[in-house]
Amino acid sequence: MNSSVKPLLASLVLLTACGRGDHLGKPPSFTPTTDGSEHVAMLWPGLPMHTQPQRTVDQASLWSGGQSSLLGDQRAMKKGDILTVVIEIDESAEISNDTDRSRSGSESLGLPHLFGLPQRADVKLPEGASMANAVSIDSTSSSAGRGSVKREEKLELRVAATVVDVLPNGVLSISGTQELRVNFELRELLVTGYVRPEDISRRNEITYDKIASARVSYGGRGQITDVQQPRYGQQVLDTVLPF
Repeated sequence: MNSSVKPLLASLVLLTACGRGDHLGKPPSFTPTTDGSEHVAMLWPGLPMHTQPQRTVDQASLWSGGQSSLLGDQRAMKKGDILTVVIEIDESAEISNDTDRSRSGSESLGLPHLFGLPQRADVKLPEGASMANAVSIDSTSSSAGRGSVKREEKLELRVAATVVDVLPNGVLSISGTQELRVNFELRELLVTGYVRPEDISRRNEITYDKIASARVSYGGRGQITDVQQPRYGQQVLDTVLPF
């Protein structure tokens, strides 16, 4: 084998196995919690909630206005705060279309008298041919189509998300991840989007339909997922082959 081909084949083998090499003979590894944007947001100290005189008043008062007080607002409002995202999807859609169309047309063009030219042409034409009906066109077309779509989705999940950024207009950017490993299969839940602080309930919860640019991913990785997925070579052939 050519020496330049061996490194290429080795690289292809490594790239192919990198997705499954993490859980060969062992359960898939969890994603490190210190590598995501949630951990970075929690480390951000933030700005002081009050000036020094106000803080002195709060310390001397029986009831303070901070988040940690009994009557304080417990909702997430700054970078690093945590809120609960409630995902309850129960949707169904059914669409059916029928199309039936037909059309027929007929055209005829004759030149019986045109300065005597048809009669002169008939003499030179083969026997039985005539210019009386020079052109005749008949056409018929028909088409029929039928299509239907039926879809039903149901998903109920709850995940804790972290405020990773506060935009200049006050909108909160949230991101939440959750991983659950059962035997050799790891289930992953990812939620990202933008939230208005006023849409967060007093229980510090928000439903997914109030999250702008919501991205919800519910999947997994492990031995069962590897078996269900086609091999890389098969996926490449399905993309390249035109038949």
